[in-house]
Amino acid sequence: MHRAQELAFAPLLFHAAKLLRDRGLLERLGRAVAGLTVAELAQGSGMSAYGVTVLAEAGLAARLLELDDGRYRLTRTGQLWQRDPLTRVNADFVADVCYRAAEALGESIDQERPVGLEALGDWPTVYEALSQLPTRAKESWFRFDHFYSDASFPLLVGDVLGRSPRRVLDVGANTGRFALTLLAASSDVALGLADLPQQLAVCQSEVERVGEAGRVAYHPVDLLKGDLVLPAGYDVIWMSQLLSCFSEPEVVHVLSAARRALGPDGRLFIVETLWDRQKNEVGKICLLSTTLYFTAVANGRSRMYDEATLSRLVTAAGFELESERHGIGWGHSLLVCRPAG
Repeated sequence: MHRAQELAFAPLLFHAAKLLRDRGLLERLGRAVAGLTVAELAQGSGMSAYGVTVLAEAGLAARLLELDDGRYRLTRTGQLWQRDPLTRVNADFVADVCYRAAEALGESIDQERPVGLEALGDWPTVYEALSQLPTRAKESWFRFDHFYSDASFPLLVGDVLGRSPRRVLDVGANTGRFALTLLAASSDVALGLADLPQQLAVCQSEVERVGEAGRVAYHPVDLLKGDLVLPAGYDVIWMSQLLSCFSEPEVVHVLSAARRALGPDGRLFIVETLWDRQKNEVGKICLLSTTLYFTAVANGRSRMYDEATLSRLVTAAGFELESERHGIGWGHSLLVCRPAG
């Protein structure tokens, strides 16, 4: 019953928790070993005693705060809500990108398109929108995306370089974070980036900023085109946090193009956050919840995949799984695939 009522009031408690954090009340409580009264919290907050009272009491309901003899203190959950980087980046992403959009979740499911994206602007999917999103939504989206990938890329670059590739193709290069990691780790490898033109423009500016323009080739592609062709001649094709952006038939479509582009000795490196391969329940909850973002905001068709589903799609596209590694960074998995037959 307790959990059911928390879910019933979750939208209200979420907004209250965000205000407690963003208006500095949790930070002040974190510094006050003896706790603070409502009057002490209100002092210098710019809020009335009433406003502080309703937020503090909501903090009790959300189990962010505890009250003892008229003085509020942070709970362990309150400390995490205030300080934990994972919690902060997730909360900002939900607030700025997903919250209003989630009202259209049912319509998005029924229409198989991201109806909720209309809360942010007029685009067919979020991927065309990334460079044009409202400022707060764009900042929170990129913080969310980079938070997870930035922790894993340094742990994965050695796997790629362990094959001594001459040329690596990054499909779905996004903002070029992996490209910069690979270029910094090897002075020899040549890199190709394949993505939508607007994303390649972002990548190019980052590559030029670090002075590596001569080692990078750019391949504008729309991965959903029926006649998709990926450039050949690369030893390794890298796809990180890409396949979760596509439906199952679309995943097979993209992987089949990679299969046609790779020679018999080439390898496909897939990096994804598989929800059933997480170290703990926290990772599983984050990923299963993130699927709803894909439904309502991103494209209306994709999701965070489990290992069995992704493995089946890899096989359907003409690859065999050569090796796998899990628990990388914040919960990434690496699947190394070779052309079948």
